[in-house]
Amino acid sequence: MDQPDLAGASAQALEDLDGGASGLSLVFAPSPHAHGFGLPDGADLGVVLKDILLDLIETRLESGAFQGREDALAFADHAEARGFDPKGLSVSFGLDPLGDFAAAGTLPMAWPLLAKRFAESSAILAARGFSGPFARADGAIYHAAGASDAQELAGVLATAVAYLKAYAEAGIPLSDAAPRIEAALVADVNQIATVAKFRAIRLLWSAVQRECGIEAAPLKVHATTAWRSLTRRDPYVNLLRNTVAAFAAGVGGADSVTVLPFTQALGLPDAFARRLARNTQVMLMEESNVHRVADPGAGAGAVEAHTDGLAEKAWDLFRTIDKRGGMADVLEDRWLKAEIAEVKARRDKDVASRKAPITGTSEFPILVQQAPEVLAPLAPASPAADGALAPHRIAEPFEILRDKAEAAAKAPSVFLAALGPVAAFTARASFAKNFFEAGGICATVPDGFADLDALLAAFGASGTPFACLVSSDEVYGTEAASTASALKAAGAGAVWLAGKPAELEAALTAAGVTGFVFAGCDALETLARAQAAAGLG
Repeated sequence: MDQPDLAGASAQALEDLDGGASGLSLVFAPSPHAHGFGLPDGADLGVVLKDILLDLIETRLESGAFQGREDALAFADHAEARGFDPKGLSVSFGLDPLGDFAAAGTLPMAWPLLAKRFAESSAILAARGFSGPFARADGAIYHAAGASDAQELAGVLATAVAYLKAYAEAGIPLSDAAPRIEAALVADVNQIATVAKFRAIRLLWSAVQRECGIEAAPLKVHATTAWRSLTRRDPYVNLLRNTVAAFAAGVGGADSVTVLPFTQALGLPDAFARRLARNTQVMLMEESNVHRVADPGAGAGAVEAHTDGLAEKAWDLFRTIDKRGGMADVLEDRWLKAEIAEVKARRDKDVASRKAPITGTSEFPILVQQAPEVLAPLAPASPAADGALAPHRIAEPFEILRDKAEAAAKAPSVFLAALGPVAAFTARASFAKNFFEAGGICATVPDGFADLDALLAAFGASGTPFACLVSSDEVYGTEAASTASALKAAGAGAVWLAGKPAELEAALTAAGVTGFVFAGCDALETLARAQAAAGLG
C-alpha cells in the first residue's frame, strides 16, 4: 500500500485482498520502498485500515527515516482501538534503524542511544501483547545501491547481529531476542543466484545462533522483487523479470513475497498493474504449487554449490564488518558504501558494454510503444544525501539516452550503408539497428544498393546526419574505405562501421570512419557520440 491518497489507499487495499493478496505492506513515504509515493503518516492508519480485518491477514510496516517507532505504535493503537487481540495478529513492525541510517547517510543520535531506543520500542510492543517480529534486517537498501548478493547477505547478517546485541544490552536473553528479528532480501532476475541467496541466509543465521550458544530457531524471511532490475522502456518485460524473481524466492524458501507492479518505475501503479503483480504469485502457488515443496533445490549441484559458495563469501564479509566495529561503524566511516560502489562500477561497465544485456532497453528496443497507464508519474528523484546509499536502476543510463532522443524536435536516425549482397550485410545491419535504437536513434535496414551512386543518393534523400557501414569482413576489405570517403564527401558528419576492423583500422580511420560498433564495445559512450553527431546536446 503506497497510495498517498488515504481514501484511495483504503479502496486499493480492499481490492487487493479481495483479488487474492494474503497481506498488506504499509509503505510510508520516507521508506526506501516507497519509490516516490507512500502513505503520509502512521497517524492516518485509522482511515486506511478502517475496513480491513487485521486478524485475517499478514501486515508489514515499511517506515524509513527513523519513523519506525512512531508508525509501529500508531498501528498498535489502531489495532487495540478496534478490539483486535494483539496475540492474534500477524504483524512485522519493521524496526530497522540501521537500514534508515544506510538510506539517510546520517544518524539522529549516537548509535548506542539509538540502539537503546530501538530495544525499548520492541519491549513496548511486546508488553502490549504483540509477538513480532519487531526488528527487520532489510537488504533492499544495499541491493538497490548496487550491492552484490554476498554484500547484501553480509549487510543483513551484520544488521541482525547488531539488533541481537541491542536486545542483549537491554537485558533480553538471546534465545528470546532472535525470534524478534526477521530478514528481508531482494529477489532478482538471476534464478539460481536468487535461490541460493535465500537458502544461504538460513545457513548464515544458523551459524550466528550457534556462535551465540543458543538453539537454532527458524528465521522469517521476506522477499521483494528487485527495483534495480525494473525498466521504464518496454516495461512489459518486467512481468517476466518479476515472475523469475518470485519463483526463485519461493523455491529458495521465502516465507512471504512482495512482487512490485511492472509499472513501478513509471509511477504509481494502477489496479491493472497491481492485479498482475498479485496474480504472478497466485499462479505460481495455485498452478505451479511452488509453495508445496520444502527446499526443492536441495541436492541440485548448481544450487548447492552456489549456496555454499555464497554463504562462505558472505560470512567472510560479515566477519570483516564485525572486525571493523559492526554495521553502524562501517556505515558511519562509509567503508561499506565504498565496497558497494566498486561492485556497482563493475556492473555498470558490463551494462554499458551490453555484456549484461537489458531486454527491451539495451537489447531489442522498441522505439514506438505506448507506455502503460499509471495513477501518477514518477517524479525525478532528489539527490542522495552525502554518505547515503542511493538507489538506482541499472537501465537508467540507456533510458537517459532514450529520453534525450525522444525530446528532440526531430527524431534522430542513422543511415545504414549496406554494402554487397543481402547475405553479406543482413547480420550486421540487424546488429547495427538494434545497437543504435538502444539510444533512441532510428535505423532502417535497406534492401541493398545497386552501386555506390545509388547508396549516396539514398543517403542524401534520408536526411540523416551520419551513417553506419554494414557488411561482411570480405566486403569491407574492398569497399569500406572508398564508401566511407564518399559518404563524408556527401555530407555525413560521422561514419561508423559495424564490426571489429582488425588490420583495416588504420586505413578505415584515414578514410573517415569515426568509430566502430561491435559486441562488447562501450555502447553508452558510442551512442552518446552518435547523438551528438545527430545534433542532440
